[in-house]
Amino acid sequence: MKYLSILISLIASAGFAQSLPQADVYILGETHDNAAHHAKQADWVSDLSPKALVFEMLPAEAAANIAPELRKDEVALAALDWWGNASPDGVLYAPILLAAPEAKVYGAHINRETTRAAMGVGIAAHFGAEAEAYGLAKPLPEAEQTAREAMQLAAHCDALPAEMLPVMVDVQRLRDAGLARATAQALAETGGPVAVITGNGHARKDWGMPVYLIKAHSDVVVYSIGQGEDETAPEGEFDHITYSPAAEREDPCAAFAKD
Repeated sequence: MKYLSILISLIASAGFAQSLPQADVYILGETHDNAAHHAKQADWVSDLSPKALVFEMLPAEAAANIAPELRKDEVALAALDWWGNASPDGVLYAPILLAAPEAKVYGAHINRETTRAAMGVGIAAHFGAEAEAYGLAKPLPEAEQTAREAMQLAAHCDALPAEMLPVMVDVQRLRDAGLARATAQALAETGGPVAVITGNGHARKDWGMPVYLIKAHSDVVVYSIGQGEDETAPEGEFDHITYSPAAEREDPCAAFAKD
């Protein structure tokens, strides 16, 4: 029955992108381990025919080194340095690359070593001269900071010490701004449209990457799609939300459960 639900969901998404309003940047959210979400992204990318693809989970160096002969090789694309550590999740993303074989590919993954270095000097100093333009030079409003810390705590099974919560929020902001800057580069170099493949948390228009992109480039038109599971919507604001069956996964908080 679950496979039938997935099939129905995919059929419903066929041609969906062709009905979208015109935009410079289409942000296609996901839950990272949901194969149905990635299948929809591949369908949308095929319909949109973007001039550029920006992947949150692909390091810039890996994206820049995709040779033309690899663009039609699903095995080679799946074996790229996804998440910076040759993750097996590459099999989920290869079809998206295959759906736009002529698109220029950009990567925006920030590894742990880079985030540690950023925390040592502060995210604004690490980001560089464009920190002000991309909104990293000032702290978040207090209410948003508090809400985001609470979300980070819940996302980490209430297991993070309190002093780590502001750090985790800063890491998220750095990743949003980095993804925004890579997207701006892609748009400037190709003329767009640009399709951005990223998690729902980065795709949300109230807190995520669009905030940073539009702050730095107010003329850019952004359309963001979030993907929910079953009847549960992703948190945040989006231009559109679609739904697929939930992926089967172990309880991520089980390791923290007490006997």
